Amino acid sequence: MAVIQEAYVDGVSTRSVDDLVKAMGAGGMSKRQVSRLCAVEPLSAIGPRTMARDERVNAFLTRPLEGAWPYLWLDATYLKVREGGRIISKTVIIAVAVNEDGKREVLGVATGPSEAETFWTEFLRSLADRGLRGVRPVIADDHKGLRAAARRLFNANHQKCRIHRMRNALAHAPAKQRTAVAAMLKAIFALETKVEAEQQWAIVADALREKQPKLGALMDSFREDVLAYMSFPREHWAQIASANPLERVNREVKRRADVIGILPNDQSIIRLVGALMLETNDEWAVARRYTLHKALARVTDSPNVRLPAVAV
Repeated sequence: MAVIQEAYVDGVSTRSVDDLVKAMGAGGMSKRQVSRLCAVEPLSAIGPRTMARDERVNAFLTRPLEGAWPYLWLDATYLKVREGGRIISKTVIIAVAVNEDGKREVLGVATGPSEAETFWTEFLRSLADRGLRGVRPVIADDHKGLRAAARRLFNANHQKCRIHRMRNALAHAPAKQRTAVAAMLKAIFALETKVEAEQQWAIVADALREKQPKLGALMDSFREDVLAYMSFPREHWAQIASANPLERVNREVKRRADVIGILPNDQSIIRLVGALMLETNDEWAVARRYTLHKALARVTDSPNVRLPAVAV
């Protein structure tokens, strides 16, 4: 049973698990049998290897967070789960942050029914209760309710993913003009200061507004959140302007979940995603610093940075 559960967490498909069981001299196993075995069982019902892994994942996802964490990335993905006899999509949130030493860590995982403000607030409050402090921007896509929750709990700005906002803008542009619009946006991001970028943004928005009023209005609506990264050290711009770090993580989550198909319950999601995040964090622990350490000192030493998380 422990071998089956390990293979399941590692993203081995149920068909491959069936082949593995047959190769071990046992009869085959159906997809449903594999899923049932790999749902979170009472500790007395699982093997010591799986028990130890579950304990490590739980300890990892609830560990105290020390020091300042100036850059926080959040993203949500969706996994299929069986609930009450129905197959539904569950939101899975993953949080990654960079600490004062420039090292990247996975901070937490949560699953819930939606991306409403209450869901984000509950998750961010759990991070604050564990000690998350000093958050400047929260870097994420335009998830419903996130901006209000981040400001309420950490007094932090919301940096929307620059890449996704560019795609949104291009989707509203006529096909023949998309290359030109993309060039104008890239020219803004190549500027040296936030003031210059804001001025050029206004010029581009006004130029587009003449023939594409909806595109002009869209540019107005996300200017502040897209250019928020320019308030921080230029050395960090490439890393904090988008949610790319978490997109790569989410792709691996989806890859492992897709070969499984439908997960049996919420606990199995935490087992699968939590184990993957633990592996990812171990890899990051031996990697080089994610951001430039000296430039980070300019962020964390600011008296405006060490903002206490507000419990509400």
